[in-house]
Amino acid sequence: MDMSRAGLSCPGCGSSNIVDDDLYSQAQLVCVDCGSVVSEGTLANEPYGGIEVSYLRTTAVKKRLCANLIKGLERVKELARLLRVRGEIEDLALTYFKQAYEHENFIKVSLQRKEVLAGCCVLLSCRQQNWPVTLGTIGCLLSVDQMVVGALYQEMLKVLNITAPIFNVTDVIESHCQEYKISSLHVPEEMAESSEDLTKRAVALVELAADSWIVTGRQPLPIMMAAIYLAWQSLNPNKHRIKLSLDKFCQMAKVQRHRPALTRVAELKQVLCKLGKEIPWVSERVTPENVLLQVGDILEYRYALLRRALRTHADALEAEGLNTPTGETANPETSERGGQSPDASAVEACAPSAERAEHGGGGDANPDSLSAQSDPQSQDPAANWGKRMLFAPPCVLHAKRRRAEQPELHVTGDEEISDSEIESYIRSPQEVRDFALTQQKLSSPDA
Repeated sequence: MDMSRAGLSCPGCGSSNIVDDDLYSQAQLVCVDCGSVVSEGTLANEPYGGIEVSYLRTTAVKKRLCANLIKGLERVKELARLLRVRGEIEDLALTYFKQAYEHENFIKVSLQRKEVLAGCCVLLSCRQQNWPVTLGTIGCLLSVDQMVVGALYQEMLKVLNITAPIFNVTDVIESHCQEYKISSLHVPEEMAESSEDLTKRAVALVELAADSWIVTGRQPLPIMMAAIYLAWQSLNPNKHRIKLSLDKFCQMAKVQRHRPALTRVAELKQVLCKLGKEIPWVSERVTPENVLLQVGDILEYRYALLRRALRTHADALEAEGLNTPTGETANPETSERGGQSPDASAVEACAPSAERAEHGGGGDANPDSLSAQSDPQSQDPAANWGKRMLFAPPCVLHAKRRRAEQPELHVTGDEEISDSEIESYIRSPQEVRDFALTQQKLSSPDA
């Protein structure tokens, strides 16, 4: 071994007898007294083992995001790009998702609930950035009931203490109209229509549908599609537009047709016909084929036409000797007052009757009709009071018939068995031959 190193001491025994050890491939400083390795390759008067380093520091790595959080962020990006929102809306949705995901209310929930949370963050950011998106749209993209989306959305707003604006039907229809490619850049001139005029006419048709109970309990997208289709036809009712069906219109506008939309179109046309008949200057008979020519006048004077149609219908029922349910028609004096909105009069006209439908009758209705409703044996669609009203909720117009209760059968075993019932128990041909032979022997005179 080499000469000792001056100024160094062994941390184990305190000896200063430190020498170089060249027996190994690396130069080492060892203590002669105890054999401890003081240092390897360097001359440093440090404590034995060097500077103390904690276990967490020696095993520390860069913190990585949770796998479910990564999937959730990717899902937020997918939803944002499906809706074609702006970049700032996508960034805001990602920020909200990170905040909500790390909250104690959402950290230990199911994966499906976390996916719905991603949709709620997109919905919240869209509404804050004035990009109208409905709960139904988010629920459709996630294949989840919109009631689940709405409940989680309200919970997220409460947890994160965020205030989100609420959009009305005009904003939603305006954004929905922009999906229809029917501008002059996409279709011929006779088929083209501006988005502003289309939105204005479609909003008026949806409001009319709400006044006539068509919207009640219905999905919004088919109603909006039907309103846009009728608005597009009525704005310029030429032969090209009137003859174009809803399917071909959706193909031309490059949108997917909703199945109930065709039914909503027929219901809206039926309401327009009922109001079009009340226009004083229209002499010809109003039908679903020519009512599109009168849509502009109907929507402009729809409140007055609604009151007039309800009054005419009540007079017709009274002339036939039928007692109308209380509140079926709006009070003429009340309806003519300027302070009351026509929407309220239309609702008052049907609300009391709707309550009777829910409770199975009551009020000042005809006793005969009430007894017919209470008797399950006489459940006839013609006896439904909704059939006698001009406007009624769909659940009343298309009420399900109640099944008549069958009396319980008490079998004692002494009942007579008919021949047809006996024959129904015979299965094999051999049994049929044996039974016929027995009957023949019993009926013969020699028996």
